[in-house]
Amino acid sequence: MAEHTKEILDLLDEHYGKEFVCYLSHENAWQLLIATILSAQCTDARVNIVTKDLFQKYQSPADFAKADLAELEQDIRPTGFYHNKAKNIIACCKTLCEKFDGQVPEKIEDLITLAGVGRKTANVIRGNIFHEPSVVVDTHVKRISNKLGLVSGDDPVKLEFDLMKVLPKDHWIRYNIQIIRLGREICKAPTPKCQECFLTEYCPSYEKEMAKKMSKGKKKDA
Repeated sequence: MAEHTKEILDLLDEHYGKEFVCYLSHENAWQLLIATILSAQCTDARVNIVTKDLFQKYQSPADFAKADLAELEQDIRPTGFYHNKAKNIIACCKTLCEKFDGQVPEKIEDLITLAGVGRKTANVIRGNIFHEPSVVVDTHVKRISNKLGLVSGDDPVKLEFDLMKVLPKDHWIRYNIQIIRLGREICKAPTPKCQECFLTEYCPSYEKEMAKKMSKGKKKDA
């Protein structure tokens, strides 16, 4: 276990609690699957606005499978990258209907065969729907885990497996939820609110930043 991991996890639990929270609105597995595909390069808040009407219009994977591509593109346009997302959603839902009887599969090996679904999306489904301990490496988790020195690198798959080694299994899903909140509220990119952060004592990135400021201050005084 990386140095200070327990202290970091205890503080995250203290500040954000231990409840599992999914920030994407959904009522079932296929809705969460589509919402997660839409969330790429888009905020959860915007996705939730779009899916509120989208899931009224398309009420099953079968509806999405037979959707008109151009029409679906316009339906999801506010989420960005709508050409690829619409194409992937239709292809994904066709596979769900043809191979999985319209049901979202549980195994990660099956999930990643779906169009638009990588390990991140698959782990969101496994964690939130099937309650399988999973590490989801999104932009917040990648950036902040590196800053805290829990892992090192940019490759999401490598970071996923590295975090699985560092974090206790009962924290895998919880850690992602907590780090998303930390990233949105305090450790923002590119301007983190370090003065408000409760993890500075265990953050090598913060220590380096403070050392730089002290060094600059000494040079000015010299």
